[in-house]
Amino acid sequence: MFQPVIPVSGLGGWRFLQQTYDSQFKAFSESTQLQRDADYFRENIEQVETADQLVADRRLLTVALGAFGLQDDINNKFFIRKILEEGSVNDDALANRFSDPRYKEMSQAFGFGPGEYLKVDQPVFAEAIIDRFRTIEFEIVAGEQNEAMRFALYAEREMGSLAAEDMSNDAKWYTLMGEPPLRNLFEKALNLPTAFGQIDLEQQLGVFKDRAKKEFGSDDLSIFADQAKVQDLITKYIVRDQISQFNSSYSSNAIALTLLTGV
Repeated sequence: MFQPVIPVSGLGGWRFLQQTYDSQFKAFSESTQLQRDADYFRENIEQVETADQLVADRRLLTVALGAFGLQDDINNKFFIRKILEEGSVNDDALANRFSDPRYKEMSQAFGFGPGEYLKVDQPVFAEAIIDRFRTIEFEIVAGEQNEAMRFALYAEREMGSLAAEDMSNDAKWYTLMGEPPLRNLFEKALNLPTAFGQIDLEQQLGVFKDRAKKEFGSDDLSIFADQAKVQDLITKYIVRDQISQFNSSYSSNAIALTLLTGV
């Protein structure tokens, strides 16, 4: 499978990835395994009528979960079946109990739940899921080269949508806080400590908003509908991630030097 080229870390690597994204993504999408996965999904998803059928077919499920960044749940078949079967219309549906919005998005996309309509036979359905799957798979393999690039690509793709959501600002923040990739990026961009997630949720919200106001001039997430603001966010994240990596490496080297010199 094609591996993204990221020649350097930090901002230099991010700028290079941005400039070459279209050509690299095209080469990646033409990889044999991805083509096979896409063809199989395209040819077979229309025959699926129940959540149980989808979960029973590992190849279909791989694409379905991957399209929402939930590939790590591939072996949690009972859990995923419940997410799909219960849908998202009822308040007590399983997908609605999670702060991570990706479960609800997946459930809504397929429409197996009560009060919903099945979408797998719609003309654009298969291609939409395949496009998402390829995009997220590219982010994953880019992350294997440099983890910061995966989170940066995710934020570039998702922040505009979250910013435009028709919900209160606090609701947007809680959504972000429940979505691991965005939360990770914001914690680093806002220079928050690793133990930050252990405090009370409302306190976390207050800290996030306070830090955002200092860094971006506003705690209103709707400002990230502007791609320039998204790039500012990503730049802060990558710079602070690189500083963190440098400090960690420096500390390790200093410890090793101390041990070797007997100081």
